Amino acid sequence: MSGEGQAGAVVAGLFESENSETARPSRNTRPRRPSLSSWILPAYAILAFIFLLVPIVYTLVFSFNDSIKSNISWRGFTLDKWLNVCAVQNGAVCEAFGNSIIIGVVATVVATILGTMIAIAIVRYRFRARSGISLLLFLPMATPEVVLGAGLAAQFLAFGVPKDMLTIIIAHTMFCISFVVVTVKARVASLDPALEEAGRDLYGSPTQVFLRVTFPLLLPGIIAAALLAFALSFDDFIITNFNSGSVMTFPKYIYISAARGIPAEANVIASAVFLFAIALVLIAQISQAARRRRLAKG
Repeated sequence: MSGEGQAGAVVAGLFESENSETARPSRNTRPRRPSLSSWILPAYAILAFIFLLVPIVYTLVFSFNDSIKSNISWRGFTLDKWLNVCAVQNGAVCEAFGNSIIIGVVATVVATILGTMIAIAIVRYRFRARSGISLLLFLPMATPEVVLGAGLAAQFLAFGVPKDMLTIIIAHTMFCISFVVVTVKARVASLDPALEEAGRDLYGSPTQVFLRVTFPLLLPGIIAAALLAFALSFDDFIITNFNSGSVMTFPKYIYISAARGIPAEANVIASAVFLFAIALVLIAQISQAARRRRLAKG
């Protein structure tokens, strides 16, 4: 046999051996039996999910309860609580809810504006006491709300300021600024300064550069900070209880009513807020998915 014939035979033998090895079933390809460790994490996730959903489901279900004075036991299904949530005898819950909305919106607007300005100043500018200010901004986040609320109440009392809706707005604004600064600061730090320099190179004034370049890039972070501030303000009870006086907010109303059973009207408003938040999340997700599809097609 010639040299070429021997080489061809060797190559053919190699291919045959490889084919036989691939065709031969491997012992490592046997399906593994599910072990206990593979079930721990899914079971834990399911239990945590159920634990989080139980209060929400309870609130939603008992918003349809045909209750009279107390809303602890189930008496029957009705839509009257949803249709007459702000009835004359139950108008206090709607008044408290309206106060919480007004306080939350005003405190959110003020805290978002001030917090955004502080975040831009800390990231983009160098000045004395910059590190100290950054440290002080974290104190309201680390301080217990009982201490913060009691301290603000003592300050209002020392200056003779009557406790009303204005004191609640001031307290919520001071509490929410830190969260706004932290959120917007991360967004400002991620921006490329070259984009603003390009705007100035195109003869844009500082105002035009901010409105057309900086602000649109910061807008997602600002919106996230505003939503966080509103959620903290709307949901706060401890600081509000120290500085509200006779003003009734929705968390205070829930706390006072919990002793005799939260009325179904409060469950209706809480369920409506939850469903509204879920709808906003779904709309945002659908719009982002549609935008990604348009960009992919474009």
